[in-house]
Amino acid sequence: MSDPPDQLRILVVGDVFGSAGLRALLDLLPALREAHRPHAVVVNAENAAGGAGTSARQAKDLLAAGVDVLTGGNHTLRQTDLYPLLESDRRVLRPDNLAARAPGGGFVVVDVAGGFRLGVINLVGSVFMDAAHSPFAVVDAPVERARRETRNVLVDIHAEATSEKVALARHLDGRVTAVVGTHTHVQTADARVLPGGTAYMTDLGMTGPHAGVIGVRTDIVLRRFLSGVPGRFEPAEGEVLVQGAVIEATAAGGAHSIAAFSVPSPPS
Repeated sequence: MSDPPDQLRILVVGDVFGSAGLRALLDLLPALREAHRPHAVVVNAENAAGGAGTSARQAKDLLAAGVDVLTGGNHTLRQTDLYPLLESDRRVLRPDNLAARAPGGGFVVVDVAGGFRLGVINLVGSVFMDAAHSPFAVVDAPVERARRETRNVLVDIHAEATSEKVALARHLDGRVTAVVGTHTHVQTADARVLPGGTAYMTDLGMTGPHAGVIGVRTDIVLRRFLSGVPGRFEPAEGEVLVQGAVIEATAAGGAHSIAAFSVPSPPS
């Protein structure tokens, strides 16, 4: 059975962590497309480079695999080779509320499958984070700019505090299609559609190794907690999961469902 002509399906993937997470996503993306038939794919890849940013090569590989928009977070500017791509390809985002002179931009409207257009806005939280400006102070402007071109708008709020994510979703309810959270690397069980028609989920989860501590080797994290001795974080090994959500909406911009997914990567 074919989809109704006005139904838009968006597949959103949570923080890609390390090379293992990147490989798993690239390997599983065809199967995810087959299972969910998305019109658009949006990926948060800000931990792909060993947990600290995204390299230009990684971003290009994801775009070449058919990802429509890449979002970032507090580590986006860690890999300086990404800067030219942030400036030249609007599909590669960094949070819109970083310093005004940071390279790149924080929102884009793209043409996706099915004749739809999708606006994507990327923000970073200001609670326990290093945002230059509160997301609440800046979000209205890109929302209005995006809505001049499309009624379908997705917001990725890369934030530590659950309250900040929920509050932003309530602030935007009825004005955007979805608000999804990233950054904590733990998938939450609160996917729902708010009263105004905006889909919401506090955290999409992590696409990476789940055997460690939110992607990092357990021994390194325990040593830091037990002794206070800092150490360079290294990606964990073991089981890799691809996590995210599928959002279904109409061309009018309202969401009618959001469902989480968590798919194990086949052993290499």
